Amino acid sequence: MRLRRAHLNTAGRRLAVHAAALRSWLILRIFLPLRHGRTARLRYAAVLDGHTVNLHAELPASTTLPGSAHLVLGSGRQRYESTARVYEGPEGTVLMDAVMLLGAEVGGAPIGAGRRQLRLRLTHGRRSRRLPLLLVEPPVPYEGPTKPMTASGVTGRRHRIGRSVTGSARVVTADARPGAEVLKVHITHAGLAVDFRVLGTRIDEPRAEFLASGRRIQQPVAAGEGGISRVEVPLERMTPRRTRPEHWDVVVHGTSGTGLRLGRRLHDVRNPLRVFAMRGTVIAPPGHRPLLVQPRYTAAGNLRITCTPMPEAG
Repeated sequence: MRLRRAHLNTAGRRLAVHAAALRSWLILRIFLPLRHGRTARLRYAAVLDGHTVNLHAELPASTTLPGSAHLVLGSGRQRYESTARVYEGPEGTVLMDAVMLLGAEVGGAPIGAGRRQLRLRLTHGRRSRRLPLLLVEPPVPYEGPTKPMTASGVTGRRHRIGRSVTGSARVVTADARPGAEVLKVHITHAGLAVDFRVLGTRIDEPRAEFLASGRRIQQPVAAGEGGISRVEVPLERMTPRRTRPEHWDVVVHGTSGTGLRLGRRLHDVRNPLRVFAMRGTVIAPPGHRPLLVQPRYTAAGNLRITCTPMPEAG
């Protein structure tokens, strides 16, 4: 069964690569020549910080500087606009820069899942003209310590710049993936507390479990304001039973039984273990030997709490 699934996945990836290559060929060889002079060609198109559309385009040679310009997302009643800047570039080219926020939570367009076309509206007095934005090549991920945000850090929704069969640029939005996003970790001499929020799903009557090898601690979850929840656990219950360190993961459950592992995933760093490093704290729980408590994030972004017994003096 696994071999069959792997074969299907490989075949699916190959089909997607061939489809992308065919689409690029159609755009470059057929639609680009047909639409030349009637579209604005995007030189740069990306969604920054997970919810900010950033565009730079070259307008047709026949374009004159307008009185005003607006970037238009969608159509009909589901249409949103933001001011665009149109100016004369080198060698007389007419260029456009535009930015649009996505998501009512960040003061932007209140959009949900779906595909919405991007256009540029140019106004000259009482007359207006709309230009499609042609995306010849999709954005290419860059290398470095950071990576493109694949989801909004505020809403968890996923936005990307896509293109239609004819090459017109559009914003493709998907709902947030189910997850429990850590906001802050607190350590005191009494215990440890984690503030988090659940995105992309609903958990009724949540409870949390701290899991280590052969050990399980169940703790209640307290609901706070703004969708923020908190779980607390006494550190004396996490004291290692042996001389080796113990590594604890945290999972939140609901009445449905579905579990979500707490972690940090809505970010743009490639190495969360290093960038989001937290300082270890030596705690002396009542009746127990001192231990070093070190919260950290794994390469996958999961929260992991390592408790290491301190060597005895003497």
